[in-house]
Amino acid sequence: MERDVRELRSAWTRYQRHTFHSPSPALAPWVERYWEARWDYAEPYRQKIVPYPNVHLSFGGGRAYVNGVCSGYQIKVLEGRDHAFGVAFRPGRFRPFLGASVSTITDRVVPATEVFGPDLPTTLDVPTVDAFLLRHLPDDDPRASRAMASVEMIAEDKAVTRVEHLAGELGLSVRGVQRLFAEYVGIGPKWVIRRYRLHEVTARMAAGGTIDWAALAADLGYADQGHFIRDFKGMFGERPTWYAQRY
Repeated sequence: MERDVRELRSAWTRYQRHTFHSPSPALAPWVERYWEARWDYAEPYRQKIVPYPNVHLSFGGGRAYVNGVCSGYQIKVLEGRDHAFGVAFRPGRFRPFLGASVSTITDRVVPATEVFGPDLPTTLDVPTVDAFLLRHLPDDDPRASRAMASVEMIAEDKAVTRVEHLAGELGLSVRGVQRLFAEYVGIGPKWVIRRYRLHEVTARMAAGGTIDWAALAADLGYADQGHFIRDFKGMFGERPTWYAQRY
């Protein structure tokens, strides 16, 4: 299949600009980052978006949406000159804003008014959106904090490759971890573990150099290279050697 050359060897950087901002200290326990994306494409471009376990509040095209956690990659068509502004909530911390299990919006996009009401900000900058979220700040929820800490443990500890290991570290049963993640993260712990272990793959791609795929699969806890390739393709939509051409 012929590929769009604009997706190869980091060519996208000639057409897109991404910037990230930190929230105020009062929002830092809830919000991981603010992000802005600007693009300029004379011809439509199919942007691949790979998932993380974050819920996003996004503004673009005069509309605002809450994007639930996606279980797989997405394709967004970018065309013309445009921009978007968004809020990435910390995994596990959106449940108090939503007032319902985060799994109810997994793989869904819902109008932001359904969660935050009609008075959404029209000026899209960090101070304005920061002030807006502070007005909607919910009461703290200890289970939300525990869910966030669980995801952080997965992200930081490469030795966590199985749900049973995570359950032991948290002092919960496997079923208890699964319930916590469904309610607060919106997707299962096995998926989250797989996503963060596969992040190691893209980090090595970005670093450049030759990758020993079999050795890397073993490092990530896979019993064989075939299982690793299937997981990668399921998450990214491409085999790792094909995806590596993007860097």
